[in-house]
Amino acid sequence: MTISATQWGSPTATRRALLIHGITMSSNSWEGLAQLLVAEGFFVVAPNLLAHAGRQGNTDYRISAFAEDLRPYFVMGTSYDVIIGHSFGGAVAVSLLPFLPNKKETTVILLDPGLEFTEEQNKMNLNLFLKETGDIKSVDVHMAKNPAWSRRDCMLRTLGFSMCDRTAVEVFRQNSPWSFNGFLRKIPLHVNITVLVSDPKFGVDICKLEDIPRDVERLNVRALTGIGHWIQYECPGVIIDAIPLPRTKL
Repeated sequence: MTISATQWGSPTATRRALLIHGITMSSNSWEGLAQLLVAEGFFVVAPNLLAHAGRQGNTDYRISAFAEDLRPYFVMGTSYDVIIGHSFGGAVAVSLLPFLPNKKETTVILLDPGLEFTEEQNKMNLNLFLKETGDIKSVDVHMAKNPAWSRRDCMLRTLGFSMCDRTAVEVFRQNSPWSFNGFLRKIPLHVNITVLVSDPKFGVDICKLEDIPRDVERLNVRALTGIGHWIQYECPGVIIDAIPLPRTKL
């Protein structure tokens, strides 16, 4: 396979982060959060998923195929202190849990992840994908619709749409039923997961608080107030706060 990713920071940094984008996005869409992570001492890697950012798709669009495609990022004992997945990328991130090195403590942060959809929701997502990739909105339209986003973020959103292979619509056909919450019920002992759920008044109904399992060890769930689906654009600081960082001793 061909490695396609964006990197930030120094490869010699003592901490590493892997960022997994959502559908119709690209690795560049993590720019703002990646810079914050670099400032905290991370080397950051963001892969481009299959059929995104100019990558050719294939005939297998199961979530497991997307996870398998990321296996090369773990070769030669490569591990990550933090793995972050947004939306569709959240489903890919939890599918990676069985691959994670069991000698490495890893924090996984899921940003409004798409883990459970009814058949009706899946069909709506399919139709929305076709609509949005068939009529790509301009940067100015995204800015008007999302006043909390920077112009850079709006440009990256438009870029993601324009570079997404429309065959990726098969994601919604080949993952039925769409159910990945089971991964949250069997979290490996070396993994801690935080799920950040957007405010339903501002979100797009991708992640519902009631769908997240309760009373699971090493699983923390936080409902955000006044923050929509694009948490990394609207409030990246809340993501940084969810990462265990070394604190200065007084």
